[in-house]
Amino acid sequence: MEYDTAAIIQGYAQGYFLMADEDNGLGWYGSRDRTLIPLDDQFRYPKSLRRVLNQNRFTVAVNRDFKSVVEGCANRELTWISSELKDIYWQLYQTGWAYSFETWQGDELAGGILGIVIGGAFIGESMFYRIPDGSKVAMVKLVERLRERQFVLFDAQMMNPHLERFGAYRVGDQDYQELLYKALYRKCSII
Repeated sequence: MEYDTAAIIQGYAQGYFLMADEDNGLGWYGSRDRTLIPLDDQFRYPKSLRRVLNQNRFTVAVNRDFKSVVEGCANRELTWISSELKDIYWQLYQTGWAYSFETWQGDELAGGILGIVIGGAFIGESMFYRIPDGSKVAMVKLVERLRERQFVLFDAQMMNPHLERFGAYRVGDQDYQELLYKALYRKCSII
């Protein structure tokens, strides 16, 4: 099935995001406050992760195995990633909007982050790991990449305890919309 990519990107560019409900019905959602991952000195991570990073056990890649990252993100008891949403992500990937930022240990996919890139905004949809620390290393390396490429924001959508440990913070809708507007007019590339 073909989806209207322009309309989907327009929805994200207006601050909405797609999610499936318990019955796999797909809908657009917004939030009065959004969770952002800091791209400045507020970003932090546990000292134990610093040791893992120093061991260089993982390598990073972009879009080496997009479909496996989507499957990994959807493979949980409660998921908002329905089969229809997987198809949408695949179409967004094929048209240059969706990306998987991956960690690898040798030839094994260790973890990854699924996101949509619009201008200078990285909109994180989900993350997963197969090897301990795989997604945490992906988070640190992705933030480094977004900083290098001068992205304006890393939108994580909703807060959870895992993201809080990285310095994630909430912003109100008006502040979010201002940052998003600024991000939309910046030309950035994750690759």
